[in-house]
Amino acid sequence: MNIDQRLEALTTRHEALTMNVELISRDVEALRGTVEKHDGRIEKLTDTVGHLVGVVENLARITESRERRLGNLEGQ
Repeated sequence: MNIDQRLEALTTRHEALTMNVELISRDVEALRGTVEKHDGRIEKLTDTVGHLVGVVENLARITESRERRLGNLEGQ
């Protein structure tokens, strides 16, 4: 293989690599958009779960209070 053939082969490989990098860049941008969309959804879900935990804690306190009242009434 002479120098011209080597240069041609390197040029072909360089073009193929450049094309692959461009395709990967597009894929990364598409993934970035998907991640950002999911990130917002995860944040909303986290907020909702936090709210629900508070609601369940309040219900547990109410239940305990009612059980104590019933216990006191039954004990009289």
